[in-house]
Amino acid sequence: MDAPAPKKSKLIDGWEVVIGMEVHAQVTSQAKLFSDASAAFGGEPNAHVSLLDAAMPGMLPVINVECVRQAVRTGLGLKARINPKSVFDRKNYFYPDLPQGYQISQYKSPIVGEGEVVVDLPDGETVRVGIERLHLEQDAGKLLHDQHVAASLVDLNRSGVALMEIVTKPNLRSADEAKAFVAKLRTILRYLGTCEGDMEKGNLRADVNVSVRRPGAALGTRCEIKNLNSIRFIGQAVEHEARRQIEVIEDGGSIEQETRLFDPDKGETRSMRSKEEAHDYRYFPDPDLLPLELAPALIDDLREHLPELPDDKKARFMRDYALSGYDAGVLVAERETAEYFETVVRGAGPRRDPKLVANWVLNELTGRLNKVGKDITASPVSERQLGAILDLITAGTISGKIAKDVFEIVWTEGGDPQAIVAERGLTQVSDVSALERVVDEIIAANPDKVGDAKANPKAIGWFVGQVMKASGGKANPQAVNELLRKRLAG
Repeated sequence: MDAPAPKKSKLIDGWEVVIGMEVHAQVTSQAKLFSDASAAFGGEPNAHVSLLDAAMPGMLPVINVECVRQAVRTGLGLKARINPKSVFDRKNYFYPDLPQGYQISQYKSPIVGEGEVVVDLPDGETVRVGIERLHLEQDAGKLLHDQHVAASLVDLNRSGVALMEIVTKPNLRSADEAKAFVAKLRTILRYLGTCEGDMEKGNLRADVNVSVRRPGAALGTRCEIKNLNSIRFIGQAVEHEARRQIEVIEDGGSIEQETRLFDPDKGETRSMRSKEEAHDYRYFPDPDLLPLELAPALIDDLREHLPELPDDKKARFMRDYALSGYDAGVLVAERETAEYFETVVRGAGPRRDPKLVANWVLNELTGRLNKVGKDITASPVSERQLGAILDLITAGTISGKIAKDVFEIVWTEGGDPQAIVAERGLTQVSDVSALERVVDEIIAANPDKVGDAKANPKAIGWFVGQVMKASGGKANPQAVNELLRKRLAG
């Protein structure tokens, strides 16, 4: 794999960017937070709506215990403090897709307190991002503006779906750091199984707070950019908003605290409304819900059954498989990719060379999957098939070049790699006498190149290429190199 890029300054024209985030992660659960309506994505408009979700009179919320367990799992995965007692509050505001006229959320007493996410950047730097809190809350519905010429319609399928709002401290200092943090957080959530992390479906989205200051100065006035549902958009929004604020200040203006939206078509942010403060929402404890108290045994049980998380898996891959930090980090970024890699390494017999496996998974397989827009769960080449190809390389039956041809056949046609090699005559030629004839013919036909090779040993590579070409890629490269060195030594 390529080496990390050199570090570059994070300052923009001498200004430091300060970024904090509020990430909304939809809880993986079959039902909503306070009703038994389905939390499944999609469906006909208003098909997943209970009387509670529609705010019918007399309907009382009942907590979904699985959503509570998922929030605690997430807190444990973020190395955060789990609060044994938390309170649900009413956050009051009016919006057409919020039938109750308030959102059930958590304010002063969230279910999860302070934690930390460690983010590895491509340049080799590590950034520690503090987690301020995680709280549970209801999602709102969705307004449809393109279904009627004179009115907006309301779809309440999403109303009441459980969200975890994960709030960071203002520890991020660049668009690249912001993108890397969201990618790492998404990985952790997917490992835990507490959020699917599908940003296209909106079940992971971020509000980003951006301010600028001269290095060492007090924090500047921040602006919040709402509802960013793509890691690429997060980076673009941070970059544009930071430059906008710098331009305003350098022109003698001041930054007004406000909420802004990002226009991906124009690549810029625009004002949405003045920023609300907590008192604007008139928070108060929800009278229909008792304080949530967690038994220590529940927390201990959830902690004991956590899966191996990305940082631990990366450390194990580096220790047990002697992989570089970069390769291990890329492999563990998606749980399914890490599992595919380990399945190939372990195989059914002796352990395969981890570095060889990593090279093929990260380059040949992942590269091809990226080209066709598939993830590794949809790979046409199974772990068993890739392992068989690597066994053929290790045994010297095929060369690396022929292995790529076999990979292509398996990708497009399927089949057993060993049978493909046997049936199509792809076995590597290692017979010295057969190779000698080819080597001697090429040397005899190119006397000028012989002189070059004797004067410069690196020029022997030209002869190796010609022999490989003449053999259709079947010649054993090591045997060819040895023969050429002997022939050209005089």
